[in-house]
Amino acid sequence: MARPDAAGAAGRNEAKIGATTPATLDPAAAGDVGTAAVTAQLFESLTTFDANLVLRPALATSWDVAADGRRVVFHLRPDLTFSDGTPLTAEDVVGSWLRLVDPAAPSPLSALLLDVSGARDRLAGAVDASKVGIHAVDGTVVVDLDSPGADFPSVVASPTFGIVPPSVWRDGSAVPPLNQVVSGAYSISASRDTEITLAANPRYWAGPPAIATVHLVLDFGGRNPVAAFEAGDVDDTEISAIDASWIAYDPTLGPQLRQVPALSLTYVGFDTTRPPFDDVRVRRAVGAAVDWSRIVQLAAIAGQVPADSMVPVGIPGRGERSWLPIHDPDAARTLLADAGYPGGIGLPSITFGAGGQPYAEGIAADLKRELGMVVSIEDDTDHFARLTSDPPQIWGLGWIADYPGPNDFLGVLLGTGSSSNPGRWSSAPFDAALVDALATRDPAIAQVAFERALAIVQQDVPVVPLSYGDSWALSRDGLLGAGENGLGLKRLAGLAWAP
Repeated sequence: MARPDAAGAAGRNEAKIGATTPATLDPAAAGDVGTAAVTAQLFESLTTFDANLVLRPALATSWDVAADGRRVVFHLRPDLTFSDGTPLTAEDVVGSWLRLVDPAAPSPLSALLLDVSGARDRLAGAVDASKVGIHAVDGTVVVDLDSPGADFPSVVASPTFGIVPPSVWRDGSAVPPLNQVVSGAYSISASRDTEITLAANPRYWAGPPAIATVHLVLDFGGRNPVAAFEAGDVDDTEISAIDASWIAYDPTLGPQLRQVPALSLTYVGFDTTRPPFDDVRVRRAVGAAVDWSRIVQLAAIAGQVPADSMVPVGIPGRGERSWLPIHDPDAARTLLADAGYPGGIGLPSITFGAGGQPYAEGIAADLKRELGMVVSIEDDTDHFARLTSDPPQIWGLGWIADYPGPNDFLGVLLGTGSSSNPGRWSSAPFDAALVDALATRDPAIAQVAFERALAIVQQDVPVVPLSYGDSWALSRDGLLGAGENGLGLKRLAGLAWAP
């Protein structure tokens, strides 16, 4: 088959990138990485991460963190504008961020803002927006925190914190489907079921993007992505690990194969508010009964490897220890008997909301064999809605980093009152360990505190980490800047065709 020219399927001023259909165009309403990958191109935040996971300025030129970690001041670039030429001000930042904790329509990732003073009360509808510790002061954005937040400049790199125009944050208008007023590198000029067309923002703070038009390809017409790439219909697309295994040896496609790091985690959790998993002994019994690493190995999912911590490999400050529950079926049976369920007798019916997780059957088999625990597996049509309204006793989830810090997998997922904590576990020592970790700028001291938190999770077993996994992509020779940094997002403003 003829190989498309390195100029790409669409020419030097255009590129075609594989994507998924976004659930929304509103950054505050986005809760999945596929949607965030689109909203991140439309609405910029104050900071961003480069390909090496180094935090960089975006709409902010710099920021100051108070010595106690409880105040962060962001200094905006001068003369910022939205794509229509209207000024982009500190008030726009404040208005955009307050939408995350709007009690009438909270963000799915409102947990990222819960350390801000007044944010919890605002989310509960107990105070008005003026009581939240985010304020515009003389062209700066001042954020006051209840708990130390040395990582807050990293937190706001998440696409959730994209800055929207006053028509959205002040007037309550929806983000329009076409020709949005944007703060990011692109707006949507056309949209249909198979493709979203992005047009460059000529007033983008970093200068007009090198590629004027980007086509987000949503549908390959029933073809495998590899076939679409070979035909020249896409210049960069994610592919399966199975395809990657043979493409690595293909003389034409092999040089265009890219391994895409993914700071992601698959895990299981328990509803800790009702029997039987409100009893820590039952959770510990499950933790000890299942051979978690073996379950992942036997499933043989291409690209997936057993996890040994809630914090994935590649996150700075993760450490090297294993925090999996120790596999000991005899101890598990003793724990279950001590909880009043010898041999599984007397246990209530237990449902496992798998959420499409491939490990559920293996976990259920281990629990039946070792503990006499009968688990029924369900896959709800809307798994996330079920977790929010009525979580099953056991549930599965996947998470990809919003920012590369341990707290995104600890405090955000397990902190008391977090919206991303469907098991509703609460531990004062765990919360205190995270406060200590975020109160210091010394990486060694922070790691010790994060490890205290991980040890508490290992002991209390509100969740168990299962697997990590990278992904793979094909990227056209000559297309620069198409790599990812592990957060599941491409920065399309950085795309360019090589001379």
